[in-house]
Amino acid sequence: MKISDTKKLAAITAAFFITVTAFSGCSESANSSQTTSSVSQAAKSDIDASIAAEDIDVGYDEESSVGITFSDGSATISGEGATAEGETVTISQAGTYILSGTATNGRIIVSADKTAEIKLIFNGVDITCADNAPLLVSKAKKVYIVLEDGTENVLTDSASYSLGEDDSNTDGAIFSKADLTINGSGTLTVNANYKHGIVSKDDLVITDGNINVTSASTAMEGKDSVKISGGTFNISAGTNGIKSTNTEASDKGFISVTGGSFTVVANNDAFEAETVLSIEGGSFDITTGGGSANASMKSDGTPNRNWHNNMGNGGGGPNGMGRPDDNRNGMGGDPPAMPTADNTDTTDSTSTSAKALKAGSEVNINGGEFKIDSADDSVHSNGNIVITGGNISVASGDNGMHANGNLTISDGTVDITKSYEGIEGSIVTIDGGTISVVASDDGINCAGGSDTGSTDRMGADQFSSQDGVELNINGGTVTIDAEDDGLDSNGNFTMAGGTVYVCGPTNGGNGALDYNGTATVTGGTLIACGAVGMEEGFGDNSTQYSVLHDLGSTVSANEKLTITDSDGKEILSFTPTKTWQSVVFTSADLKKGETYTITAGLQSETVTIDGIVTSNSKGKNFGGGHGGRRGF
Repeated sequence: MKISDTKKLAAITAAFFITVTAFSGCSESANSSQTTSSVSQAAKSDIDASIAAEDIDVGYDEESSVGITFSDGSATISGEGATAEGETVTISQAGTYILSGTATNGRIIVSADKTAEIKLIFNGVDITCADNAPLLVSKAKKVYIVLEDGTENVLTDSASYSLGEDDSNTDGAIFSKADLTINGSGTLTVNANYKHGIVSKDDLVITDGNINVTSASTAMEGKDSVKISGGTFNISAGTNGIKSTNTEASDKGFISVTGGSFTVVANNDAFEAETVLSIEGGSFDITTGGGSANASMKSDGTPNRNWHNNMGNGGGGPNGMGRPDDNRNGMGGDPPAMPTADNTDTTDSTSTSAKALKAGSEVNINGGEFKIDSADDSVHSNGNIVITGGNISVASGDNGMHANGNLTISDGTVDITKSYEGIEGSIVTIDGGTISVVASDDGINCAGGSDTGSTDRMGADQFSSQDGVELNINGGTVTIDAEDDGLDSNGNFTMAGGTVYVCGPTNGGNGALDYNGTATVTGGTLIACGAVGMEEGFGDNSTQYSVLHDLGSTVSANEKLTITDSDGKEILSFTPTKTWQSVVFTSADLKKGETYTITAGLQSETVTIDGIVTSNSKGKNFGGGHGGRRGF
């Protein structure tokens, strides 16, 4: 077939759209948090996530193409630029090659000039290789694999390779030392029994196709970058799902996804970028490490021996036991192999990390539909996390979202149905969106340092307020169900807007609110219920009225709490799903001198606003609601 002018124009237009939207979330996040967004902008400034028109173009001139047909232990070639020796075909010139037929022990080798661009049309080809990569690109400028519409294409390797000096680093069923692009609407199935499925030691670009990869190790890897704008992916990986590994430059080692449908089952991380992981759109069904049921620790903080038997030896846990140590090399697991002179790694990672979305410097999510079930953190960054859109549903065996740096949510839906700690970062800022968290420890935790697995999850001093640690809620709707602290900051907590509901702890050793510095409310609405003993309210440096009130006895679970004014008008309401006795509430509707009635179950008590903070609490702060206790 020959591409038409209309199709060319469509390809160019699509490429332009992808280029200008690849990191569109940056401008949105810039308005949400000055501290976080400035880091976000810096992390992405040098990265080129654009996809060129030729990466989308599936057209070719059939008359000028070279035909290669595999059959009966041999390969027939019609045209120049390729040679065959049995079922092994070597392509040595730039051009377009149409491949079809079946090879029971064959190979395609691309060894051309370093300036050559080569287009491989997969038109119903099935190649099995007994001792090497079915497709090896040893030299070229760029190679395109075009999956012809309506065709099934299969590449299969064996569990061991017989390698010489010239190909000693080959470790993937599709292995390219040049840029590699996959497009077209056909189907590609890769059965990688040796190690990896699809590998490019430069850039890996995928714009379309039905791609199925089953791999002993990583399913898809682009060392310099992975850029995906479309396609349907079914991945079953012995280690990582999709990975970019370059550590040598800040503008490389990234993954950019602007579209596509992904089903990923990985024993280790599903998406792992050495620098930035950016997702603008697509649908994602991700399971890592056997899922949250195979968590790195039980909900009570003790090690899950089943997880370690399956995943290997990890580091410490929340009590110094049973958690993979992400600090060993900054990305989890063993240190990465040093690159050799030919730009390849000498060994595979033996990381026990089992995260869903993971990056070295930043995770950006601006769109997409996510269903995640992960044994380890569902979203993890050794730097920052910026959420500006998308619908994210996660069940995590560890943290729902963890950033060693700052974590900002300005839009989208985040539903953490299961976690040890729900959301964790040094500075957590919520400017918008709808967030729901269920946690067996803290709902939102802000602490300095990294997730080292010490008793304090972020490696922080438990007894003092930390500089540079903040929880800021400026908008959005936040619902927390936490067994320990609901909202926990080892520094300050400020609330200027939004709506927050906290179903906090049932034990008196934790609080619905917990902070080591100050807690200030200037706007928004909050109801936080928990046990009596270590309860805290907002401080008198606030400008909006708040109440910290302990009822005379415990309220049963699922009893509606209402707060009404002297006219009987309902000001606030909430139905906690656990027992509670202490409540903190604040609203712009509260007025000084007004008397309010707190009703829960059979209990009804009144409170009159007599200052910026009104409290009858005899807990940690003895009614003041000013100070902070140590953050657990």
